[in-house]
Amino acid sequence: MSTKIYVGNLPYSVTDSSLESNFAEFGGVSSAKVMMDRETGRSKGFGFVEMANAEVAQAAITALHGMSVDGRSIVVNLARPREDNRSSGGYSDAGYNAGKRSDVGYGNGGFGGGRY
Repeated sequence: MSTKIYVGNLPYSVTDSSLESNFAEFGGVSSAKVMMDRETGRSKGFGFVEMANAEVAQAAITALHGMSVDGRSIVVNLARPREDNRSSGGYSDAGYNAGKRSDVGYGNGGFGGGRY
């Protein structure tokens, strides 16, 4: 089973291929992707590498964490699952919600619509 690794604090000069070549010396690399900003097309400074198995992934993490790349000390660790950060307020699947405050909102009198 493949293991996904997070690589952070990357210099903007790092590309997918250079990231892959740095990790390939430790074992099989399934994929290497530097995250890019949609608007500017520039690197966001982090990426993900998928290694063939947990043993080679751990060897790469141990060897590369804290290594200096173009003057920047990179962060290398196991990738965590993405967190669902959607809240229940605002426009969402849960519907429009005004923060569940009964003292603010429409229908409570006056032009302001709420009590102060």
